[in-house]
Amino acid sequence: MPLTLSYSVTNLKVKDEVNTDGVTLPNAVCQTYWKCTGTDSANNTGEFVGATPFSAASVSEGAFVAFEDLQESDVIAWISAVVDGDATYKAHIEEQIQRQIDQEAQRDAAMPWAPEDVTPDLPSDAPDELPEPEPEE
Repeated sequence: MPLTLSYSVTNLKVKDEVNTDGVTLPNAVCQTYWKCTGTDSANNTGEFVGATPFSAASVSEGAFVAFEDLQESDVIAWISAVVDGDATYKAHIEEQIQRQIDQEAQRDAAMPWAPEDVTPDLPSDAPDELPEPEPEE
């Protein structure tokens, strides 16, 4: 099933960075932390958490967006460009999300050959786990 992906930014790191023209760009985003939520056609969801570094070294002063003027959609566009630009990475993200969706769809089932209630009646002071069997010599 194809997934619909949506991104959200969870954290940013910034630093003053000098571009190739020698201009200092203050509070340039140098690291992003994000979450990608994938939704399948049955409205099941899974998540992938990622981090993507950036550099403003090649950004001209005129194209630089001041930190205080950034919108989440700006940063998501940067992240999406990185993910969409690497088909292997995007496939990995989608596979991880699909795996999570598939695992959450699994549930315990009664064995058809056993009584429905296969839980033994244990005394209230019984341990939660049984001890490991002694190794045979």
